[in-house]
Amino acid sequence: MNVRPAKVALDDSVLRHLRYDFIQIKEHQTVGQALASIRENPTVGRIIYFYVADDDGRLVGVVPTRRLLLSPLETSIGDMMIREVITVPETATVLEAFELFALHHLLAFPIVDGKRRLLGVVDVGLYTEGRTELEAAERSEDLFQLIGVHLSEAQLARPMAAFRSRFPWLICNIVGGIAAAFISGIFQAELERVVALAMFVPVVLGLSESVSIQSVSLTLQWLHGQPPTLEGLWTKLRRELFVGAMLGGVSAALVAAVSIVWLRNPRVAICLLVGITGGMTVAALIGVAMPNVLRILRRNPQVAAGPIALATADMITLLVYFSLARLVT
Repeated sequence: MNVRPAKVALDDSVLRHLRYDFIQIKEHQTVGQALASIRENPTVGRIIYFYVADDDGRLVGVVPTRRLLLSPLETSIGDMMIREVITVPETATVLEAFELFALHHLLAFPIVDGKRRLLGVVDVGLYTEGRTELEAAERSEDLFQLIGVHLSEAQLARPMAAFRSRFPWLICNIVGGIAAAFISGIFQAELERVVALAMFVPVVLGLSESVSIQSVSLTLQWLHGQPPTLEGLWTKLRRELFVGAMLGGVSAALVAAVSIVWLRNPRVAICLLVGITGGMTVAALIGVAMPNVLRILRRNPQVAAGPIALATADMITLLVYFSLARLVT
């Protein structure tokens, strides 16, 4: 009997939504033997795929219904099954299962334990039921993800509970601000020698933070539909390297041109040109990398990615800007 919770919560364990009306056949059986076994032990409910187990009960393959019904009776199940089975681990959440439905467009996924033993299945019916909540959650989360406040935590009624959930991520900004002040102190001699360098610090940091936030936002939207992989991260980083460099180069050229007209100081213009370009390029890479790394580490990127990316981008941008100033001035 399959009884699902009345409401599909995205952070539910996928085990709460299992269906047990699946059919498991053996790898060593023929099609005829498998069909005979199915007729002798029929199940109630929807049958989408037939899952294949070895003698130890481990999931080793899957057979689509059409393939099983139309294959010759003497064909071995082991020879005809699809061995690359996309599974959902028993530790997964409903949201993670939804991502697999969106990515692979299959009608059901098997849920397995650590030894690849089949525990049950989740089918597309669960995904359909949860789509409305998923879309609503995505829209709401987008408003909060960059300031480090998870929606469910922001709705906490008790002030102290809300404080405990929100303050830890403000520490990223505090640490980043103190580190930025420390970096500025290291380069105090350059700032005193060329005061104009300090005048442009807000512009340099503002551009870096803006491109970092853009990258974080786009990456979080991309991660809604698919799980992160190291290969996908590498592809995104290569693309963002060129995009960040182009955005930085054009922005830096505009600011440097203004500084030349205003201050007539080529050294400041060079610092701005190279510093802004380098800072924005690195900030774009950080904005892409941070949500992916957090997701790979099974941490919530919507809560942490924004504050961490901003603090990191500020520190690296100042280091690039002031280090160049030391060389040029």
